[in-house]
Amino acid sequence: MKQLIQSYKTGKIEVVDVPTPGCGSNGVLVETKTSLVSAGTEKMMIDLAKKSLVGKAQARPDLVKQVLEKIKRDGLKPTLEKVFSKLDSPVALGYSCAGEILMVGSNVTNFKPGDRIACAGAGYASHAEINFIPHNLVAKIPENVSYQQASFTTVAAIALQGVRQLDPTIGEKIAVIGAGLIGQITIQLLKANGCDVIAIDIARDKLELAKEMAADAVAQNADMIEAVQEFSDGKGVDGVIITASTKSNSLMESAGELCRIKGRVIIVGMFPIEIPRDVYYKKELECKLSMSYGPGRYDPQYEEGGVDYPFSYVRWTEQRNMETILNLISQKRITPEKLVTHTFEFTDVLKAYELITDKKSEPYLGIVLEYHNVEKQHTIVELKKIKKESIIELALVGAGNFSQSVALPLLSKLTLNFTTLVDFDTSIGTHIGKKFNFEKVSSSLQDVLNNKNINTVMITTPHNTHVNLVISCLKAGKNVFVEKPLALNEQELLEIKKVYDKVKLHLMVGFNRRFSSHAKRIIKFMSKASTPMIMNYVINAGAIPPEHWTQNFQVGGGRIIGEVCHFIDFMQFISGSDPSLVFATSIDTSNDLYNNDDSIHITIKFKDGSIGCITYHAVGESSLPKEYFEVSAGTRTAKMYNFYRTELFNKGKKTKYTTKVQDKGFTEEYTQFFDAITNGKETPVDFHSIYLTTLLSLRATESLKTGLSLKL
Repeated sequence: MKQLIQSYKTGKIEVVDVPTPGCGSNGVLVETKTSLVSAGTEKMMIDLAKKSLVGKAQARPDLVKQVLEKIKRDGLKPTLEKVFSKLDSPVALGYSCAGEILMVGSNVTNFKPGDRIACAGAGYASHAEINFIPHNLVAKIPENVSYQQASFTTVAAIALQGVRQLDPTIGEKIAVIGAGLIGQITIQLLKANGCDVIAIDIARDKLELAKEMAADAVAQNADMIEAVQEFSDGKGVDGVIITASTKSNSLMESAGELCRIKGRVIIVGMFPIEIPRDVYYKKELECKLSMSYGPGRYDPQYEEGGVDYPFSYVRWTEQRNMETILNLISQKRITPEKLVTHTFEFTDVLKAYELITDKKSEPYLGIVLEYHNVEKQHTIVELKKIKKESIIELALVGAGNFSQSVALPLLSKLTLNFTTLVDFDTSIGTHIGKKFNFEKVSSSLQDVLNNKNINTVMITTPHNTHVNLVISCLKAGKNVFVEKPLALNEQELLEIKKVYDKVKLHLMVGFNRRFSSHAKRIIKFMSKASTPMIMNYVINAGAIPPEHWTQNFQVGGGRIIGEVCHFIDFMQFISGSDPSLVFATSIDTSNDLYNNDDSIHITIKFKDGSIGCITYHAVGESSLPKEYFEVSAGTRTAKMYNFYRTELFNKGKKTKYTTKVQDKGFTEEYTQFFDAITNGKETPVDFHSIYLTTLLSLRATESLKTGLSLKL
């Protein structure tokens, strides 16, 4: 199928051939009939992408701050690798479309194939022939509403949420600053609510349209103060909704001047927000921001997980706002079709973007793309075939940040044949597949399982998908390398063990730190110690927002299962002994800035008498290094600083080992794994060790909940 993407690195826009996306359990697969080009938002994205690296940094100082903090914590090289990997990723344009359902996911009960629906969401409702949309981001189209009208639903829902934030009453006088798409629909919604409306904009043609559509009065920006005074009989308007975007704070100042005492200002557009104290204070004005198209936005539980908010407590969600818009269109209370200035066939989509990026172009407002003769669905796209002298035929499942910035750059230096790359985000998958010379890119694991030439699969997907992917690949006769964790609960772990015990294949989990040159130095040094070891591992992990997928126990498993497993494995490797007992506890604070389970202390007892303490926390100074490890035994002590420096102490003598770059063991880990397959060697990490590390992670999580010491 065809999809429109933009390179965030260069700003280039192009239509590419990508696999048809799969249909996830919480959504629907939709054949697009129309999509709306949100000229303001999309032009802003295009302009930002076309800026130089310095220009991007100047435009997003918030992201620059995050990068600088990460450099202090993780080092320059790994941070820059992730930054450039992110910049290199394509962006799917578009977020408002309409179409017909082709397939529904297993958890979807209120939609069926053939339903006509409006769709929302950046990264979902894209300018593409077929899209996968989570079911909370779609709404059924009434029979008397066309696909063209329905393509405005998301943009109109943004306008509706702004009106809801204003909470207008019948007879109030409202000013709308900005008569673009959202502004025009906002005006109609306010009129439908019984308000008197004055539209304000720089462009005369937009004001003329606003007057034609519904506005009671109009004014250009330069004349707004006098016009509003006349419109409000000298009292000032009851409220102002700002739907325009600008680089200055002038709109906030103007909005305050336009309001009456105790008036309201609602911010929908994008601009620097600095509230002028004098006018807002003296008038005691209320100021609110409107969050896109309603409650649920930016909440992965709602948008991706499909968990709806209770109707009685959250009356208006994203989806219910979309349904309201479609009903208003059906009742002809709002008429988005009158905003259409241009229509293009999707095959001519680049002409639409030439229109909005050409400063000398003709006036435009509503730009609708129409899709005819949609290509036949296909889950796989052939790229170019580059064969290396290797028996390894590798498939990669998951093209996320880790694959792009860590795994693939290192794997590409080894003698491997990259066969098929599978990713749910087909635009990202296709881009990465081309970049790293894969033969094929696919949206379906079945294309890997059915390919008898593929003998090895690497899995770098979200944690909750690991168990099914590992089992499917093992049963299909594929060697498997899966990034941690192996499983999210003991039942999953036992299911994997049951399958693994029946096959003679390599199964390895990405516990890379044991392969570091620093780990080897410590192992060699401590091998001469005469007593059990006492180990201490401190991880200054930093806070992760509670809404991040790794914090969702059903998806990421939480931080012990998802990341602390690394440090458990490292201790097991250094001690050379199996763990036998674990106890975990966490800080106890009511401070909402911190998640108690993010700051934990884990004590591990090993069968040889060694003990280990892991202090993993989110409350440290962010500029400090992330990891510190110390081990002592038989008068010997080793200290390792963030995989850059290791110090060895014995009988008053200190030996120092450093690496120019952070060595977390990835290269050696991959090299040994593929060498084992190529030369018929044992898997570098035996399954018994992997099993115990995973089990200990699970038991540590249970100990944290119960407060009990647990045996393995």
